Amino acid sequence: MSERSPSIIERDDDWLDAALRADAFLHRGDYLADDGFTARVMADLPAQATPPAWRKRAVIGIWGVASVGIALALPGASTDVVREFLRVALGHPVSLAQIATGVVMLGIGSWTAAVWALRRG
Repeated sequence: MSERSPSIIERDDDWLDAALRADAFLHRGDYLADDGFTARVMADLPAQATPPAWRKRAVIGIWGVASVGIALALPGASTDVVREFLRVALGHPVSLAQIATGVVMLGIGSWTAAVWALRRG
């Protein structure tokens, strides 16, 4: 736990967060005796529900069967998607100016993201 003063209010804190943090700072060493109440409550809680052992294998099997069914129902879909992607990607003539514009835009995006991340951190 840090030893900073409770009077320091962070930029995103509202008054309630600051008041709770200051109160916790003042009373952080105090002990509240519960006479075994916490232990009794924990002992009375029901056991954690665990799913059956076969459930994970069944879910994997169902998803596998569904994937195979979709692949069989749409036999030409994957080749059509690949063919159309290649037609658009390779069929479009690209000039040096377009490549340079793309590189500049990637650089601007990268620097903007870096400045934003460093400013918020």
